[in-house]
Amino acid sequence: MPQASPRGTYLQVSESLRQRIESGDIGDALPSEAALMSSYAVSRNTVRRALKVLEVDGVVASAPGVGWRVVRGGDRRSLTERMTALIVEESLLVGDPYPSESKLCERFGVSRTAVRRVLAQMEGNGLLATVHGKGRTVRALPTPTGQP
Repeated sequence: MPQASPRGTYLQVSESLRQRIESGDIGDALPSEAALMSSYAVSRNTVRRALKVLEVDGVVASAPGVGWRVVRGGDRRSLTERMTALIVEESLLVGDPYPSESKLCERFGVSRTAVRRVLAQMEGNGLLATVHGKGRTVRALPTPTGQP
């Protein structure tokens, strides 16, 4: 990996792993953290952060005592894409309440921290607004991405 990265070395490692998984270079199990540290010449913390990014996106899952496994099938979109698409899928309009953090955690099977990170991003992009005492509401509808 390059020494100075404006994007974050862990994001570069996660993208590299994602590409290797999609190309079939990595099968059902990822190499050990030690092997990843060696192959990317990065610290354990960088490898773990990269794996967490992939876990939040539903690409890999931790199997206690076994290591990291590739998740096959299912929705391969990132959590951000899935939570943004929820507005359209649920036919929510501007001013409608957006689901609570706990409902989002349950629906997408991710941690509250991951949900809060995406909610903050959606608020920053102007899609959601927080109304004191009422939760989050839809502030704007997402623009179509043009994907098939």
